[in-house]
Amino acid sequence: MSWPYRSKQFLTSAAISLVSFTALAEASASTTGVARLPVLGYNTWNAYQCNINEDLIISTAKLMKSLGLQSAGYTQVNLDDCYAETNRTADGLITPDKVRFKSGFNALTNQLHSLGFNAGIYSDSGWFTCAGYPGSFQNEALDAKTFQDWGFDYLKYDNCAIPYDDIIREGTQGKYQRMANAIADLSKSSGKPPMIFSLCEWGWSQVWIWGKTVGQSWRTTGDIAAQWDALMNIVNFNSFITSATDFYGRNDLDMLQLGNGGLTFDEAKSHFTSWALMKSPLLIGTNLSAITPDILGILTNHEILAINQDPVEGTSISPFRWGINPDWTSNSTHPAQFWSGPSQNGTVVMLLNTLDEPANMFFNLTESPWIRAGRQYSVRDLWTHTDNGTAVRNFTAVNVPTHGVVALLLKDAGNEPDGIYPACAVWYQCTDKNGTHVGG
Repeated sequence: MSWPYRSKQFLTSAAISLVSFTALAEASASTTGVARLPVLGYNTWNAYQCNINEDLIISTAKLMKSLGLQSAGYTQVNLDDCYAETNRTADGLITPDKVRFKSGFNALTNQLHSLGFNAGIYSDSGWFTCAGYPGSFQNEALDAKTFQDWGFDYLKYDNCAIPYDDIIREGTQGKYQRMANAIADLSKSSGKPPMIFSLCEWGWSQVWIWGKTVGQSWRTTGDIAAQWDALMNIVNFNSFITSATDFYGRNDLDMLQLGNGGLTFDEAKSHFTSWALMKSPLLIGTNLSAITPDILGILTNHEILAINQDPVEGTSISPFRWGINPDWTSNSTHPAQFWSGPSQNGTVVMLLNTLDEPANMFFNLTESPWIRAGRQYSVRDLWTHTDNGTAVRNFTAVNVPTHGVVALLLKDAGNEPDGIYPACAVWYQCTDKNGTHVGG
């Protein structure tokens, strides 16, 4: 669970490698029939690490219901590392910790299911998990069946304790494919839906290129931290690989750090907005017993969640202008600021103020590839939940807070008014039918 080092050269190769993202991944993405949309839920690691037990899991689920998180769409409850005994049984089985999970996992998952939640568990593609518990390498089929027999619907699969090359004799994709095959085979033999398979690979092997052929989500960076610079590093890295995300498969930006300290309110809004609009899974990593009304309000913003869960458009937002840096610049503290993407109800726009001071943020509408020239657009603010008039040709967000965000939904509102000068919003190559260059 360490943070891998990445240079600008690595990011450049990441952008180039994405060109080779093939139709094979797209074709195989929907074959499992699960996780068409990003998963929303809870994961124990960031708030509790190894300090977990069955009572904590159930109390967290009940809190999710009482706080309104379940009704907002957060229906997944995932155990992370440290739930097992340190050694397998004589039959090779992983077993629950006899003290912390004394009732067994069938009792736990039955309770979660009765509360209306899906249940998730964790394992590792190597010899051991990252905390030193039994991994699943060479036990993939046995462990997949164990997890299904316990009633789990979701598997997070980590990348620690990798076997030596002369043992594994395959690349990282093959190491993860072993468990993907075990899950698929088990689904066929049992007649049950396959577990959702979430790859926690950290991006070492450019997982965004092949991840969709193996699982339903894939981590693209190392572990997150509740610090602005750490969030911006993740946003920067993922700004170059947004086209890997679509229905059934998506870049996973790691758990939400809202409420864990280290972020201002505006930074927390930017964190949530970026993750949601990039269609990352949204897994809360916060102690819910200490959550504030402000953070709960961020997590339950129904208009932002509706974009993340859009049943018509599965793609991520992408940068259309980097802003303070030239386009396609990798900058881990000041990533792209101007983003857009399609939705079933219009064009989504995110303006991210990465500066250490408030800023006005201006853009021409047609800078976004989803906006038509010569049209005007109604403006819906997805944070204030207000309709803010009509934009013609351009838009300025005034006084965006330090490290703050603006999220808009632009809907086509018909032809722009006649007589606007110049004839084109963007003067470059704006030409009359007689060949006269207009403006500029």
